[in-house]
Amino acid sequence: MRTQDRLAAGTEFRDFMTQWPTGVTVITTGDGATPVGCTVNAMISLSVKPPTLLVSLATCSGTLDAIRRSRLFGVSVLCSRQADLCGRFATGAQADRFQDVPTHVVRGVPVLAEAAAAMVCDLRDELVYGDHVLLVGMPLWHETDPASPPLVLHQRAFRALN
Repeated sequence: MRTQDRLAAGTEFRDFMTQWPTGVTVITTGDGATPVGCTVNAMISLSVKPPTLLVSLATCSGTLDAIRRSRLFGVSVLCSRQADLCGRFATGAQADRFQDVPTHVVRGVPVLAEAAAAMVCDLRDELVYGDHVLLVGMPLWHETDPASPPLVLHQRAFRALN
């Protein structure tokens, strides 16, 4: 075990964060006729009264730009059998990300049809911090599939909850 007085940015911080298990989500929105989306593991419940959640996207994200235009976004919690979608929605061309991925559209927002849970939110606020933007969303619609365990990322590996 290493002990340091100061945690440096970059590799040391990322090593620290790998010890925190996180869910894996795909954040989506509609941008005209073209769906856009990206992988995000920074999503939390912000408040129960009123129900709000927070997601964090990179300031350079094309998905962020589209969300700002539409003022709506979807959150699809990946299930354990969707690990391949994590990489697909993290890199590559937006046009390729949705290819052969079952979706349904709710309020103009595509959500992944086989996700463990999905939600569509109204964008209520945003805060720029460092190289990311925190988006605050108010839920407008949701669905869950209790029979589909969520995909979890821990120590740089995918895990399934049983």
